[in-house]
Amino acid sequence: MPKRTIAVMGATGNIGTVLAESLLSKGHEVRALGRDAKKLGALAAKGAKTRPGAFLDAAALAEAFAGAEAAFVMIPPSYGEADFGGYQDRAADAIVKAIQKSGVKKIVALSSTGAQHPKGTGPIAGLHRLEQRLRQSGGPDAVLLRPSYFMENHFFSIPTIKGMGINGSPLKADLSMPQIATRDIAEKAADLLDRGDFRGSSVVEFAGPRDITPAEATAILGRAIGKPDLKYVQFPYGDAEKALSAMMPPPTASLMVEMYRGMNEGLVAFEKPLSPAQRTKTTLEEFASQVFAPAFKA
Repeated sequence: MPKRTIAVMGATGNIGTVLAESLLSKGHEVRALGRDAKKLGALAAKGAKTRPGAFLDAAALAEAFAGAEAAFVMIPPSYGEADFGGYQDRAADAIVKAIQKSGVKKIVALSSTGAQHPKGTGPIAGLHRLEQRLRQSGGPDAVLLRPSYFMENHFFSIPTIKGMGINGSPLKADLSMPQIATRDIAEKAADLLDRGDFRGSSVVEFAGPRDITPAEATAILGRAIGKPDLKYVQFPYGDAEKALSAMMPPPTASLMVEMYRGMNEGLVAFEKPLSPAQRTKTTLEEFASQVFAPAFKA
């Protein structure tokens, strides 16, 4: 494949770091945009052209995208925002304006399962609006990536496991749900950007090897950290919202609980059943031993 200049938003995150490194290994010129100067430095040492992130500044983004043939775009998480939905819309606006001004031709955008719905999905509704903006921009060829629930979301359980000796969330214990390692999301994005042969606007839904319930996931995580008897408890929505409100603005906590409710009620789900080709390779057992356990011990 011809080597191209590719801009990567969120290049210091779990997905972006692996994506940037993968594209570099394939011989592409990578413009790494991120908020963590230390991680940007590590990418620079590997050959990336780095730019500190100004993700709400359309002009700065346009400058970063200028001359690039393709870009990976995303709304970086910022759960401390008083109006998280408003923050998502400002970020989406900056992304779309930057794409239009820079003339970048190929876009891979990070969205989520459930983004086909305009409401009832918590913060995922903001990704629905991003998708709509990209479709209506009249600009580049775009792939909208809709991965399932991130395995890395289990990191949020570490304080509960350490402090209460249990794992828990508002999700039903027996809810069979797809989960995916962020590394596999990065590899999917890298493959799409490396080939660059997509046309028009398309949606790619994908998940890890198999669906797993929170109770099953807890047992897997427990074995990996030396707690084979770790139990899962479903928290009432109200209790979860109160606990989350101690960590983020209450309106954002309410959005998170709405997402959990949407998952329990089947709203946050894929539009169609997945084929084997839409399944990635990393198992939760591998994630638990290789990623979760070291994070738990740290």
